[in-house]
Amino acid sequence: MQFPNDDNGQLLSEIAAAGVDLTQMQKIDFYILFEQKDNAERFIETISKDDLAPQTKLGKCPDTGVWEVLTTVTMVPMHELLAQTEQYLESIANGHEGYGDGWGLMAQE
Repeated sequence: MQFPNDDNGQLLSEIAAAGVDLTQMQKIDFYILFEQKDNAERFIETISKDDLAPQTKLGKCPDTGVWEVLTTVTMVPMHELLAQTEQYLESIANGHEGYGDGWGLMAQE
C-alpha cells in the first residue's frame, strides 16, 4: 500500500506495517489542546451536537498543564478523510482557542 509523503502518510504506513487493516472501520483518536479548561469544555459542548458525534474525553497533561480533549471518530482511516476530519475538528477548536495535536489509532486486540 502506498501513502503520501507527509506526516499522516508516514503514520498510516507505520500502522499498516504493524498489521492493522486500514480498509476496515477503526476508532481514530484526534487530540485537541486548550490552555483553558472552560474553552475545552465549550469545544466538547459544540462538537457533541455535531452530526459527526464523536466520543470525547477531557484530561489535563500533568507535565504541561495543557487541557487535552481526546475526540474519537469511527471511520475508515483513509489519508484524505483523516486530513479532512483533522482540519474540520481544528476549525471548531480554533473558535474556542484550541489547536490540533494530531491523531492516533489503537490496534484492536
